[in-house]
Order: sequence, then structure tokens, then C-alpha cells
Amino acid sequence: MAHEKVVVVGVDGSESSMAAVDWAIAEARRSGWRLHVVCAYALPSFTAASLDGGYAAMDDTAIQQGAQAVVDEAVARTTGSGLVVTSALETGDPAGVLVDLSREASMVVVGTRGGGGFTDRLLGTVSSALPAHAHCPTVVVPVGSSREFSPVRRIVVGVDGSESARIALRRAVDEAALWDAELTAVAAVPIATGAGAMAWLPAAVDRDEVLADVREGLGVAVQAAVGDRQIRVRQHALDGNAAALMAEFSTAVELVVVGSRGRGGFAGLLLGSTSQAVLHHAVSPVMVVPARAADEGLSPVDVPWNR
Repeated sequence: MAHEKVVVVGVDGSESSMAAVDWAIAEARRSGWRLHVVCAYALPSFTAASLDGGYAAMDDTAIQQGAQAVVDEAVARTTGSGLVVTSALETGDPAGVLVDLSREASMVVVGTRGGGGFTDRLLGTVSSALPAHAHCPTVVVPVGSSREFSPVRRIVVGVDGSESARIALRRAVDEAALWDAELTAVAAVPIATGAGAMAWLPAAVDRDEVLADVREGLGVAVQAAVGDRQIRVRQHALDGNAAALMAEFSTAVELVVVGSRGRGGFAGLLLGSTSQAVLHHAVSPVMVVPARAADEGLSPVDVPWNR
């Protein structure tokens, strides 16, 4: 599967989706990729009693015109960016449309809340659809903060020892190189909370020793991801809940990076109830990197030394 060097951004006319457009513009400019603006909509239908229980579809002209106006507004925000910008209207379920587009894109960007479109999918009953099934990294951009998320100066990545986390770590290293940003790698171990994967530890076990072992493993993973590149990565093995720690770190960084699957830590975050907490409470953009991206020819980040 070939992934084009393109950032796809989903818009629905909400303030959040326009914040996503601004973030996508900055990322596309930095990487030198094309920007593709998409608005997806489904045609509503209603039961017509006079038609013996049949269904009558609404005229889609007004809906299509509204969707086109949303796309036009988003495209107008790219004026002066120097980007190659394309756009499209799509009919169908927004989450499904984005998943399909992710098969050929290198990144998909959406907002956290919308007008019944992309974002409601991310935070509603099918909130796991995009991060769970996307074939490229997904970035979810929050709204309602006075902070600027571009340029990206600080990045935090969650690491839990899984292959998915290692893939996310490599992507975070690339993003740090792309933006010349500070990178912090965090491994969360819920020891003192008495719940989670470490709850079974007997009282005699030295918690500091557990954290030291985790810290050592984190160092090995970071070194493998960085290789011979001159990138300094701060490393922290912390006692606490992964979602809560990521939300806390999000207050001081411009980007949070996590994998889409793992060993009950950061991975499961974005596919279960904890993931909803991260997306609801993070105050910086969250990038979800799917494990499958490593096997599907994902376009590499256009880091400076590749230009």
C-alpha cells in the first residue's frame, strides 16, 4: 500500500475543525506535503407515514452547498501558505470516509468537537473508529484554548514496551527532528494507585526497583528510536495513571504522541474508556500512531536531512 505525502484534514464548519485546519497547514508546510481538505456528509432520511412506512430522502442541494461553503472557508485559510491544496466533498459516514482516505494519506487531522461530523465520531459511541482503524497517524486538535500549537516546540510520547509504542516513539522522534522540538518519553507504571497491571505486586517488592527497571527499558527503546541522530530525549518512568499523566503533560507541550495498541497502558488508551479521557482532557493536539503504519509503506516524515 502506497501512502502519498499528503495531510488530510476533515472539516465540518465548527471552530474545532478550523483549528484542525490551522494545525494541518503548519504540519504540511513543515514537511513539504500536500494538504487535502475534506468535508463528508450523509444524506438524512425520514419515515414518511403517507408512503406506508417508506422512506423519503431530503433534497441534498442545500446540504451539498453548505458542505461546499465549509470547504471553501477551510481552503481560504491556506491563502499565502505556499502549499499545494486540494479539496473534496464526500458522501457517507465521516469516520468511514476518513478511514478510507487514511489508506493513501500520510496523516489525517480532525478537531475534538464538531457539528455532528468528524469530531462527534471521535468522542461519541464510535470514538475508537478512526484511531483504531486508520492506516496512518491521526492528529486530534482541541479547541477553546488560548495557546498556540504551532510551531511545535515540545512533544511528549507515551511508551509502554509494546511494538505499537516503539512505532509511536519512532514517529515522535521524527516529529521532534522535523520541528527541532524538545522530546520527552514517558513510561507510566500505576504502582501506588493499587490498581491496574501492577496491583498484583506484593508489598515486599521495591517500587523504586520496579521504576528503575522500567526506566532502563525506556532508555533502550529511546536509543533504538534515535539511532545516530543528534536528538536529546528526556526520559521519565513515573508512578501513575497513563491517561492522567498524558493529560497533565499536555498542558506544557504542543503535541502528545501515543500508539494505537499496547499492553494495557498507552495503547489501550485510545481504544477504550481511558482513550476518551485523553481526548477529552488533553489540551494539546494528540497524535495516534497505528501499528499497521509500519507495514504499509507509510511516507517518511520529511526531516531536514532528507531534503
